[in-house]
Amino acid sequence: MRARIGLVAFLSATMIGATAVAGAPDAPDAPGIANPALWPAARSRGLVNPATEAKITALMAKMSLEEKIGQMIQADIGSIKPEDLRKYPLGSILAGGSSPPLGSPDRSPQGPWVATSRAFAAVANEPRSDHVAIPLMFGIDAVHGNSNVVGATLFPHNIGLGAANDPALMTRIGRATAEETAATGIDWAFGPTLAVPQDDRWGRTYEGYSENPSITARYAGAMIRGLQGKPGKGRIQLGNVAASAKHFLGDGGTKDGIDQGDDQIDEATLIRIHAQGYPPAINAGTMTVMASYSSWNGQKMHGNKSLLTDVLKGRMGFAGFVVGDWNGHGQVPGCSNTDCAIAFNAGLDMAMAPDSWRDLFDNTLKEAKSGVIPMSRIDDAVRRILRVKFALGLFDAARPWEGRAGVLGSSEHRALAREAVAKTLVLLKNDGVLPLKASANVLVAGPGADDISMQSGGWTLSWQGDGNTNADFPNAQSIYSGIAEAMKAGGGSATLSIDGSFSKKPDAAIVVFGERPYAEMRGDVKTLEFQPGDKQALALLKKLRTAGIPTVSVFLSGRPLWVNPELNQSGAFVAAWLPGSEGGGIADVLIGTRDGKPRKDFTGRLSYSWPKTAGQFTLNTGQPGYHPLFAFGYGLSYAKPGKVGMLGEVAGIDPGLANTSQFFAKGKVPAPFAWAPDSGVVPVPVDGPHTQEGAARLIWPAGRSAAVAIKGAALNLTRETNADLVLEMTYRVDAAPTGPVTMGFGGAKVDATAFFAPGPQWRTVRIGLKCLRDRGADMTGVTSLWSLAASAPFTLSVADIHLASDPSGAVCPEAAR
Repeated sequence: MRARIGLVAFLSATMIGATAVAGAPDAPDAPGIANPALWPAARSRGLVNPATEAKITALMAKMSLEEKIGQMIQADIGSIKPEDLRKYPLGSILAGGSSPPLGSPDRSPQGPWVATSRAFAAVANEPRSDHVAIPLMFGIDAVHGNSNVVGATLFPHNIGLGAANDPALMTRIGRATAEETAATGIDWAFGPTLAVPQDDRWGRTYEGYSENPSITARYAGAMIRGLQGKPGKGRIQLGNVAASAKHFLGDGGTKDGIDQGDDQIDEATLIRIHAQGYPPAINAGTMTVMASYSSWNGQKMHGNKSLLTDVLKGRMGFAGFVVGDWNGHGQVPGCSNTDCAIAFNAGLDMAMAPDSWRDLFDNTLKEAKSGVIPMSRIDDAVRRILRVKFALGLFDAARPWEGRAGVLGSSEHRALAREAVAKTLVLLKNDGVLPLKASANVLVAGPGADDISMQSGGWTLSWQGDGNTNADFPNAQSIYSGIAEAMKAGGGSATLSIDGSFSKKPDAAIVVFGERPYAEMRGDVKTLEFQPGDKQALALLKKLRTAGIPTVSVFLSGRPLWVNPELNQSGAFVAAWLPGSEGGGIADVLIGTRDGKPRKDFTGRLSYSWPKTAGQFTLNTGQPGYHPLFAFGYGLSYAKPGKVGMLGEVAGIDPGLANTSQFFAKGKVPAPFAWAPDSGVVPVPVDGPHTQEGAARLIWPAGRSAAVAIKGAALNLTRETNADLVLEMTYRVDAAPTGPVTMGFGGAKVDATAFFAPGPQWRTVRIGLKCLRDRGADMTGVTSLWSLAASAPFTLSVADIHLASDPSGAVCPEAAR
């Protein structure tokens, strides 16, 4: 297999027209896509002009080598202070998915973000005799609105927007996102994602618009124009921000849906499926492109010169700069997070080095002085970065949108998000239950009914989107709240009951359930079965059906999942995806008038095929043997109803494959893990902190030492370790130990005695996976997920043991002796 995309292949490749959505109008960028010979014309799309190039040349003549190298490195605000810029003149900062602004807690509102931006800018721009003042670029993961900031409007995630099939809506959303980002003092949104997911086990499936590249291609330019404005016209002074088309190239095609994995596909497939969004993005003037973590046939994208330089910058004519992903350069063979000349020489212009920036700066400077990185490559990278900064208006002092009041979560933006929610809903089934009469009495149940965090998904106030409560969303509306508002307006009522209990039988029930928030890596799964081994939502639906209550299921998910049992128990079933902050958009479609006539019809159509079994991982339109449950483009409506009969309920795959992070929960060890046999410590069911018999009491036998363990098939937790995940345990000490207690994980043994001081309260401890690795754990093949060795007397109740993404308060005990 060639590791290079040849010129002939690109010139002869079949482009967008071959995969167009039936009935969809031609994309406005189509002429530039269909003829690759026109791609280099993108050089003039607002980025390259003689006057600006002359300014850049003059500025670069004044810059020291240190200042040039600084432009090529980006640090996370969690590991750099403004004063560090005096010694290390970096070109950019970012706020990672869980990084709060300076001096503020997580989930901060607008003010601290503006203050952070100004603090860094003040040092970068201050006049000093040994310093050329060059403005910073401040980037953030504004992937569905400015979603790191409390009070921002949260739009539906991309999987839902793909179902709307509305490029004009994308431009409007892009514009609103840009305004809310610029208002917080941030210049750069790391989006849109142009991946075309081909395996729904991938934890970032919801970041892609569709499995079909035609939708991605139609949306790419529309979103770029929304964020940046018209090519050559968009400036931070006008409320625009830089976009970042990502991730180049092919991260939606990795083998087995593994995040940061390998695309084992041929050249034609890489072009036909995964490259289609980039020409329209470049033609729309995208200022930056982010390199992918993934590999193509074994070669990491961050080090792939033929793709980053020859194709992206050469054939496609991209004139902006290429930025890396979070320490992505460190994954290139021969590199580390702190040293990677290979990536810069391959065409990476700016390395995202969140916590490795200081050593990376020093090593890159040495390699520049020694000639390992040619001066011509350094000057090219710096020119591209400065080109973007000039085009965005960062060299101009005025920033009228920075700190502007009334922008974040404005009524106009929220109305747009609510409109988007209504357009993204896909009706999979309706046996005459919908629309519900606004004059009826409706029960609203399920874990997602009144949970804004759950309806918003990952990349929301934190990296994984977890740890949030409704109080963290002051400008948002839950699904229940939106339904209650609509029912009250129509003379009816809505009663919230998460568990579905009721004293007076309702006219109908709406059950909101689905996936809990997740983001990259932790969202990877091994089966498409919803809730394998834990059918709480199904039990609730059965209870309501048995009571003779017409029931509507509102399913929240970041991918299509096998839900045949839940579909069978539902009178109507709506795929709501991850709608964001405006739960009222769901009520706009589900709740009709007083007499039951629709107020708004379903217009969403599946942009991903819906699986017939839990094992249809790579089910995509146009493939041989294509046999989904609901095909790409499917969607019922009030105007055009359809019938869904009883569905088979055999999943077709072992449900235990789904679990890679939950080792103990709800009083049991979930598959595929198990208590180690003959441990000498027998688990006994006891009540947990929140549920009856939701914990296990572990009693050490009198008079001897013993150990208890949870084991399973080997897990490779290398990525989780690099991402700072922790082993979290919730427990209660019923009888304190009188001697040492040793905790084990993957071959590591640490002294855990201090965790088990006397006290009847439930408590939680977190131990960083990096700590366990440093204590000897082999993270490439962990089979012992948790163990405790101690001597009697010792009695412990355990409620939960799992991997978590929140490292706050994590401890690192000493190795056991």
